[in-house]
Amino acid sequence: MSSYANLPAPSPEQGLNRYLQEIRKFPMLEPEQEYMLAKRWVDHEDTDAAHQLVTSHLRLAAKIAMGYRGYGLPQAEVISEANVGLMQAVKKFDPEKGFRLATYAMWWIRASIQEYVLRSWSMVKLGTTSAQKKLFFNLRKAKARIGALEDGDLRPENVAQIANDLGVTEDEVISMNRRLSGGDASLNAMVGSDDGSTTQWQDWLEDEDATTADDYAEKDEFDHRMDLMKQAMEVLNERERDILTQRRLMDQPVTLEDLSGVYDVSRERIRQIEVRAFEKLQKKMRDLAREQGVTVPA
Repeated sequence: MSSYANLPAPSPEQGLNRYLQEIRKFPMLEPEQEYMLAKRWVDHEDTDAAHQLVTSHLRLAAKIAMGYRGYGLPQAEVISEANVGLMQAVKKFDPEKGFRLATYAMWWIRASIQEYVLRSWSMVKLGTTSAQKKLFFNLRKAKARIGALEDGDLRPENVAQIANDLGVTEDEVISMNRRLSGGDASLNAMVGSDDGSTTQWQDWLEDEDATTADDYAEKDEFDHRMDLMKQAMEVLNERERDILTQRRLMDQPVTLEDLSGVYDVSRERIRQIEVRAFEKLQKKMRDLAREQGVTVPA
């Protein structure tokens, strides 16, 4: 398959309600089914397997896309961008790492949507750096935390606090706030709803508990960790790598008893190998992190 765009998926252009009804028809996958389909795609580029992986996660993509309805963009296009991210995730997904596809795909889906939002809004056309992207998606929350929700320019002390909290310059905070407050599509504009009431456009954004605002920083950190772990795994021998994966990296860890049967050793011996392998992995990851200037959890 030459391009992720060739991965089959239904289009939301047929109408949002009908599309949402149709994607509910696709069955969810059990972990074993997902693993086998992903292996067929990785090993044989089986397009039918890829199709099943994509369609079984279209509800996830649509759910995430619905969180971006407050940006005034066509919902069908936002869902299409979410599906692009999903298809990228399927193409790059490695089932051997022990993660479920949904966990991996969320990063790709959100990143694809956010890039689309940033491309589409003329008022953030200058916000191309990682820090500016983070500022764009975080500014409303940052203002809410310090009670600075009034229209117009922020007070100097508020600008300084937000700049410090988000790791950007004060000029960037001032500039972005002016664009969001009075640009060509103000988030403070009033919009109507089905029941005849009105609300501010910004109130249609994702719930405060959602992770959208932090995804750029989190995805960078996640990618670094995964890369470091892959490199660090090289210090383990085949048995250590298998036991650590089975015990620490699976949704449903394999029991000590089952592994003791596989390797014909005691449960305690399996536990010792697991602990030792994890310690070796952690040490190697810390060493690599220092060499590469990457921060990893202790």
